[in-house]
Order: sequence, then C-alpha cells, then structure tokens
Amino acid sequence: MVQKYKEFREKYKTFIYNGYTIEESEDKIDVVYDFSVPGLSDFAPTWSFPKKINKTYKEDEKFKNMVFSLGMVELVSYWKIACPPTVLVKCGYLDKEMISWWKSLYFNGLGEFYYTNNIEENQQDFMEIIVDNDIEKTAVDNIDISLDGNLVPIGGGKDSALTLDILKEEKDKNYCYIINPRGATIETYKAAGYSEDKVIAVKRTLDRNMLELNKQGYLNGHTPFSAIVAFSATIAAYVNGLKYIALSNESSANESTVEGSYVNHQYSKSFQFEKDFHDYEKSHIGSGTYYFSLLRPMSEFQIAKHFAACTEYHDIFRSCNVGSKEDIWCGHCPKCLFVWLILSPFLSQKRLTEIFGRNLADDKEMEKYFSQLIGLEKEKPFECVGSRDEINASITLTIRDFETGFNKGDKLPYLFEKYKEQGLYEANLPTCEQFIDFCDDVNLIPEKFAKMLAKKGIESGKIKE
Repeated sequence: MVQKYKEFREKYKTFIYNGYTIEESEDKIDVVYDFSVPGLSDFAPTWSFPKKINKTYKEDEKFKNMVFSLGMVELVSYWKIACPPTVLVKCGYLDKEMISWWKSLYFNGLGEFYYTNNIEENQQDFMEIIVDNDIEKTAVDNIDISLDGNLVPIGGGKDSALTLDILKEEKDKNYCYIINPRGATIETYKAAGYSEDKVIAVKRTLDRNMLELNKQGYLNGHTPFSAIVAFSATIAAYVNGLKYIALSNESSANESTVEGSYVNHQYSKSFQFEKDFHDYEKSHIGSGTYYFSLLRPMSEFQIAKHFAACTEYHDIFRSCNVGSKEDIWCGHCPKCLFVWLILSPFLSQKRLTEIFGRNLADDKEMEKYFSQLIGLEKEKPFECVGSRDEINASITLTIRDFETGFNKGDKLPYLFEKYKEQGLYEANLPTCEQFIDFCDDVNLIPEKFAKMLAKKGIESGKIKE
C-alpha cells in the first residue's frame, strides 16, 4: 500500500475543489459539490437539507460559507483515493490560520487511514492547500437572536438515546437530526415519542466514481465522519432556526486507539475536535449556533449505567457497523462485544442474550477482540469503543456479580473464565468502581444543560451545589 501511495501522489499531483451549486425550494435545499483529480476522475457528492421555516438562504453569505466549509470536510473522502500532494481551492475564503486548521483536521482524522495502510507522513508535508480565488472573508458576528431550540444528532445507538432521555424536559424544543435515516435511527426517535415533523432528516450521497475506484484498488480507509456531522448539523440547525447542537460524544472517545500514539479512530468525537470546531465556527463562520456534547462529562461506563434504565430503547438500539444495513447486531464483531461488555454490570447475561441473539461472552471466537479491548494488545479494535480501563472495570464488576448479584448461580461465560485464569480479575478488583462517580469537567456544556444532567444525577463540573 505504501508503494501505491507513492505512485498515486506522483501521478496525480492535484486535487481540485472547484465549487458547489445550491438549489432551493420552499421545503428543502440541495447542494452538489464539484471535486476533481485531473487525469483520474470528477466527483459530485450531494446533500439535501429539509427546511421547516419559511426563509430563503441561497444568497445568504453565512449560509454559503457553511456550504463551502461542509465541502472542505467532505472532500477528504475523495482526496484519500490518491492523496494528491496539492489541494487547490477555487471557491471559498481561507487564510493561513484556517488552512492550518483544516490540515490538522485532515491529518489527525486520517490517523487510522495512515496507520492501517502503513504510510508514514507528517502534518507539514502530507498536503499543501492553495487558494486560487479572490473571494473575501464573510463578516462574522455570531449573533442571531432568532435561533432557539435544540438539534440532537441521532445515530441509533445507546448514546444518542440517552441524550434524548436527558433532554425530555425540553421535548417541545428538540429536533432529531439524522443523516440517511435507517431502521435504528427511525425507531429511536419513535421510541422517544417524536413524530416525523420533529425530525430533520438529511440525505447524503457518495459519488459512484469514488466507490468504483475503491473497487479498483485505489486507496481507502477511515475518515473523520463526526466532523461531517458537525458541519452538516450546523447547516441543518441554522436553516431551521435552532440554537444548540447537542452531541452525544463521551469522555472515553479521547483515548487513542493505538496505545502511545495520536492514532484515534474517534478523533472527530474527541474533546480536542469538539473544542477546535467550536472555536473555528465562532471565528470563521458565525452562524450563532452552539455545538457541544451533552455526554462529554461521562465515560462509556456511566452511559451504559444510565442507558440500562432506558428500557424503551433496549430492543431497538443498534451500534454494529457490520449489521447496520440489515439493522441487526451481527454478534461477531468487536463493536458488538464492546457494547455487551460495557452493559454487563447493569443488565443480566440473560437480558443481553435476548438483545444480541446469542451469548457473546461465551464465544471462543471473540477471544482476539476481547484481548484487544482489555489492553493485552497495543491496538484496540478500530471501532467506537470505550477506554481500556473502563472495559476492565466492567468485566470485573460483572464477574463479581456472578457471585453476589443478578447473575448469581449462573455459569461464568468462557471469556470471563479466561479473564480470571489470567489473574486479571484479582488485579482489577481494587479499582473496579473507579468509574461510578467519574466526571470529566473539561467540557463545553451550557449551564441550562448542566442542570438537566444534574437532575439525572450526572455530574458535569459546571454546577457547584
């Protein structure tokens, strides 16, 4: 793959962001992007945003800046096909500070891509961004007194379901944000009691040329999808008059996937990206929206603890990427195993088996993933999973529960038995309760939302009683 990388960069020297077109009607805004790699292919990915208020945005300079910015994050999916050393931007304003910001996002967001393809690069040299236009900077004031209400991105998993539960008291102000709705995302908003008119469902289409080139052996890999969520959600909130964008990213997302490195599958879910995006939007876009993660003070362990009480979602939530198209838990991947393990201290093995369709902790074929998740290997699985310490805490608490709690008397599953045999249970027993009262007070949560967390018994560090 390294050889291909070098060959492609030599053959295809430039990626061009030519521009975008906006078509607007009373009820939606359609955007088509124009990217190209000379000598290889043109690309025209599309977005469609529904409008629920009667207002025109096509000539709104702030809106056009948002569309341009979404294109800047969208383009990395197409750039990585051949990784041209130069990106030529023929639309939209960028200064040196902004260019540096985008290079940081691309480099860190592609950390997994570089690592899994055995490519060694540095942030300075992997790309040069050149602006080839005379567009001037849009005025930024960050004031829009007409904005009110909350946009809640829904992914179909336990995290966004918990966010909806916490925000119940502002239900009339909440709108669910979904990119390309599927079974679990639809069932989540229904289970939370929302109707279709309280859902902002956008459509994103990938260009088929990219998919075809991937089949032909051009470069492929992970890109920072949550950055796409951030920029697209800002557009959706702005055109629908909504103030707050309440994400469901937790503190655990800050941990690197490859121990001792910057490589993090969840980089664009980390607080570093959240803060960077928050500052970039305020300085260079100024939509008046406010982007933050409601669950940032929490670990995956605590999310699992509170989600265990949200029984209305237990039979419909899904986090499995392998089974996403069929809207199922595949029951054989590391993401399925992680969710099983993190919920194990709070739900019985019998109930988990009902949810997943099989006992994942009793599957010998899961042993490789199990070792990765608990930190016996340098790499965690390249999935959105919790920290090594909290996974060990969850397993230890669950094994202890087989002696005293709701699994008392049941046979210890294979993976848990192996855990005990390796002395890990005894080693982690003294610290297994460390996440029960965990609070990451480094977050961007506004005070009114901190009060909602407090009502659920969740500490944010923002309110001192």
